[in-house]
Amino acid sequence: MLTARLHSGVVEAGCDEAGRGPLAGPVFAAAVILPDDFADELLDDSKKLTAKRRYALREVIIKEATAWAAASVSPSEIDRINILNASFKAMSLAVKALSTKPELLLIDGNRFRSDLDIPFECIVKGDGKIAGIAAASVLAKTFRDDYMTALAERYPHYGWERNSGYPTAEHLRAIAEHGLTPHHRRSYGPCAPTIPGLTF
Repeated sequence: MLTARLHSGVVEAGCDEAGRGPLAGPVFAAAVILPDDFADELLDDSKKLTAKRRYALREVIIKEATAWAAASVSPSEIDRINILNASFKAMSLAVKALSTKPELLLIDGNRFRSDLDIPFECIVKGDGKIAGIAAASVLAKTFRDDYMTALAERYPHYGWERNSGYPTAEHLRAIAEHGLTPHHRRSYGPCAPTIPGLTF
């Protein structure tokens, strides 16, 4: 069972991202403030859940959260500022979009930077420890999967409805056969130019 909160009497927002590793698509992040009495024994790190369970939990989170928000940063922005900074930016945007301002941010991971005037604590593997972070991981993952599934209808060769843009064998074959799309991250190895001076 996850810990409901880290500090009693403090309005905490759990924050997490999804999509740091894919070759294509935005990085998504979510911020979630759960009520003090929130409890769901099925909630866990989104990576440990089946897709069916993630989507069922998303409905519960959206219905019961005190506040929630999701945001994304585009592939071109990822290429410009790098994926770590893009992840920080996506989480910051999600926090700014919350209808309730939190007093403390609980960040999944070991570091964070932002222009927010809100204190934060980083928690390694926090999505498997703190309910608010786990809830954020579920929202970020499912909203990103929805985005990539919709994008797959426009770019059917890459199997994004199955691989979400990760560098699977299927996706790498499609890049070799069909080239890159505007949604690929050019700063990532398999998508980066290999000939000096080559641009896409």
